[in-house]
Amino acid sequence: MRVHLVQTDIAWENRPENYRRVTAALDGAGVRPGSFVLLPEMFDTGFSFNLPVTADRDDATLSFLRDTAKRLSVTLQGARTVIGPDGRGRNQAPIIAPDGSLLAAFDKIHPFSFGKETEFFTGGDRVLTFPCGDTTICPAICYDLRFPELFRRGMTMGAEVFALGANWPAPRKLHRRALGVARAIENQAFMLCVNRCGHDPNAQYEGGTYAVDPKGEVLGELGDQPGVLTLDLDLAALRDWRARFPAWKDARLL
Repeated sequence: MRVHLVQTDIAWENRPENYRRVTAALDGAGVRPGSFVLLPEMFDTGFSFNLPVTADRDDATLSFLRDTAKRLSVTLQGARTVIGPDGRGRNQAPIIAPDGSLLAAFDKIHPFSFGKETEFFTGGDRVLTFPCGDTTICPAICYDLRFPELFRRGMTMGAEVFALGANWPAPRKLHRRALGVARAIENQAFMLCVNRCGHDPNAQYEGGTYAVDPKGEVLGELGDQPGVLTLDLDLAALRDWRARFPAWKDARLL
């Protein structure tokens, strides 16, 4: 299974420019049909709470994601801000199929209270999975990484791959690395962690997009500049490891 993890320097509250940056990155990455593409959290606007500006009320971001997935014939996990029935934001990851249809939409379960996201956004209440080729992926968003129960639930729902898009600030970069490795080891799954780089009015980001295999080995990692991390995941090796060392079967407190 080929994956493309897209690390961008997000232009603050500028959706057209961010569409351009993602398009340029993917067009330069040699994306093959049938691949999986993962974008950062709020790739279209940055981590902004300015809902009148950032909410995807006209579905422009959703349309961009649909068009991109169809043009490249890939499964794509994107991001956008939507307004819920309570009038508050939802930090959402739409999942788009290779034909451009919407497979699923995951709402970030844990808004970042330390960063005041909870003052503007309501968290989701549902772990979900979606098919991609011959595997199953569980999506997550940024701060969700700190809560292992989400990932354990996803694993029991059949996930072999976890895909997380983030705007994770530089001061806590070691946490992001350690937690991603832990989520991979404890669930015997691949962990894909995409982060943004650059800065916004509130924080500095050092990129560090990476992927981890089910034994905790880091398969690849980007630095602090925009780029695309392209990898092939060995699903047969994952299934062999789960069969030979079935620690996942011994979970009790679920």
